[in-house]
Amino acid sequence: MDDSNKTSQLDLAGLDDTCREVLDLLCYDLLATLDAFELTERQFDPGIVSYLQEKLSPFADRLEGSGKQFHSISPPSNFKLFHDQLNDATINATDALRIFGAPAGLEASLINFRKAKRKICRTREKLFSLRRSLPTVNRFLIEAAVHERIDEFDPDRPPRTDVGLFHVGMEEDPYARGRFSLYVPESYGGYQAWPLVIALHGGFSHGRDFLWTWFREARSRRFILLAPSSHEATWSITGIDVDSATLNKTLEYIAERWKIDKNRILLTGISDGATYALSRALDKQPPFTAFAPVSGVLPPFDLRNAKDRRIYWVHGAFDWMFPVERARQDYTILKTAGADITLRVIDDLSHTYPREQNDRILTWFDSSLALPTPKAAKPQIRNSNI
Repeated sequence: MDDSNKTSQLDLAGLDDTCREVLDLLCYDLLATLDAFELTERQFDPGIVSYLQEKLSPFADRLEGSGKQFHSISPPSNFKLFHDQLNDATINATDALRIFGAPAGLEASLINFRKAKRKICRTREKLFSLRRSLPTVNRFLIEAAVHERIDEFDPDRPPRTDVGLFHVGMEEDPYARGRFSLYVPESYGGYQAWPLVIALHGGFSHGRDFLWTWFREARSRRFILLAPSSHEATWSITGIDVDSATLNKTLEYIAERWKIDKNRILLTGISDGATYALSRALDKQPPFTAFAPVSGVLPPFDLRNAKDRRIYWVHGAFDWMFPVERARQDYTILKTAGADITLRVIDDLSHTYPREQNDRILTWFDSSLALPTPKAAKPQIRNSNI
């Protein structure tokens, strides 16, 4: 098992003022870059690539400048590992923006965007390992609603050692196929069964990257997150299903090591991952209790098992790969077959992942996963004998 939980916790108070200023600037530029790229992912459409490139260009220039400043400082010996890790994260993010910003035709721009997304995901992974030394990074990797309670969700001393981010079967190849990435939030204590969300990547992608689409929510709402990878470039939608057996074995592996609530297992995915999730919804006895496809299509499978299947379908009104008319037709087919299905069409969405819909999906799936509400002030009791 390859794990990514070797966190660097360093007291940065000992750095001189110049180093602190350079570090603060770099962190600001890095997080601003990640925010901007996340918005680009949400808005991406082949027809507006040049517009998106123009929007990201200033972030690339600023990050490259602050990255060079950080790289040039001479760190104390106990600061070197931290310095090298943060420098690597910065290089990955800068490379991502430069790759996406390169002039290219339509097909090449799609390939470049996939390459850039992978670099950004490796940046997130590096930053996660540094979060204990960088409070702004730690808050960035959790939902805003629980920022003030972050110690509850990411304790300095987790109740278990088998928590954190794991990449299983990727020791030699970080993007091996047919393997999986897993995040068990640090607040997991093993005292009660937790929900499991299984997130399936799209075609030509990988679970190690798609995991970050749900990472903040898993930390903030306390569910275990599994992001498997297909055996081939995409999921076994047609032909022999080589992915189902592996996915089932993965579920067994996880259930043997962590307490999973088998009545709360959500299978979700984007594009081909959504289509494959729908195909598994038509299994006779699926191990999943709910399904949330995003921007997929219904495979031409037997619908006899569709009755009472819980499905929350999200689709973009401007989806250029799977037009929304097809989603509406498939919704009607499943509804007629007896599925307990909801279709939510997002007016400004193309064929991309709408991160803001995770809250709706989770609340629909299990109301206990709704964001925690702020603690109300305790009312004063007057003239009480208690």
